[in-house]
Amino acid sequence: MTTRGEMPQVRRVCVLAWGGAAVFWELSSPGRLGPSLTTCAAFLLLAGGWILHVRRGLLGELRRSREIARATQRVLLRPPPGRIDGLAVSAAQLSASKGAAVGGDLYEAVATAYGVRVVIGDVRGHGLPALAAAAAVLGSFREAAYDEPSLGGVLLRMERSLRRHLRERSRAEHPAACAAEPGSPAAEEFVTVLLLEIAPDGSLLGLNCGHPWPYLLGPGPVPYVRPLPGGEPLPPLGVLPVPADVRPYSCGELAPGNLLVLHTDGAEDARDRQGRFFPLPRILAGERTREPALTPARLVAGVHAALLRHTGGRLSDDVALLVLRNDRAPTAGPAGLTGPDRP
Repeated sequence: MTTRGEMPQVRRVCVLAWGGAAVFWELSSPGRLGPSLTTCAAFLLLAGGWILHVRRGLLGELRRSREIARATQRVLLRPPPGRIDGLAVSAAQLSASKGAAVGGDLYEAVATAYGVRVVIGDVRGHGLPALAAAAAVLGSFREAAYDEPSLGGVLLRMERSLRRHLRERSRAEHPAACAAEPGSPAAEEFVTVLLLEIAPDGSLLGLNCGHPWPYLLGPGPVPYVRPLPGGEPLPPLGVLPVPADVRPYSCGELAPGNLLVLHTDGAEDARDRQGRFFPLPRILAGERTREPALTPARLVAGVHAALLRHTGGRLSDDVALLVLRNDRAPTAGPAGLTGPDRP
């Protein structure tokens, strides 16, 4: 059975076959070389005009598709403001698919009454299904981050939204199946998520569902780069239910001048031609050493450029980065100590 998408291709083949047969007949007819050449030239002109018309139509459709994809990208992954409650912020995504503008990565940072809340995540898979799952998770975060007093409450709201989305998708794809049918393709979808809460004094709380922990960049002539300390991650959303009494981990402090680099696993999983993984910590340290007053925007641009050099422009997975720098004034602790030297 021929699908609607295959019809234009079938028509093109039929027209080309008909034209080829007509030209062959004209040239093979004895005693008609002059008229045959004239007829063939007319056929070729008509065919060339038709091909140009089809090409313009296809290019127009491609242009419209890319405009829609860019508009969708701006709605789903809107650029964060440059500053949020004393924190400098920058975020961007690199797509593994040439010409693609949307995917399954998600990130957001918002200022709430409970502190600055940040999320980064990665949906299993690509294409429109991954985009829809990312939209469900990110939309619930944007609401729950303002309403829920605890970070655990935000995570539970995000999980409920994802499960509701997967049930609805299962019913749409398999109307005769139960919503909890384990063989449904939607039931196999999951999302890795990292939630952080940055208090006014820089203290960090985190909840991790199968996502890479971010890196903390410290100041100084020999800057340190270390993973943010956290506990054992929970399973990704959609794999197992999140415990109702889930509590965030204490992840230390984002001291004034320090940077926090959140990333999806596509960054550290990227390989070069020899199969070597991308050395993200070393790149981060190098960027900080070259530019002591490094801004989040410059760090994101530098890491993306290093990724493209490392892979030769051939990424195997989308890469999202979200960087925050604490630009708040140091707060004095006991005995007048400030920043990382506080007890």
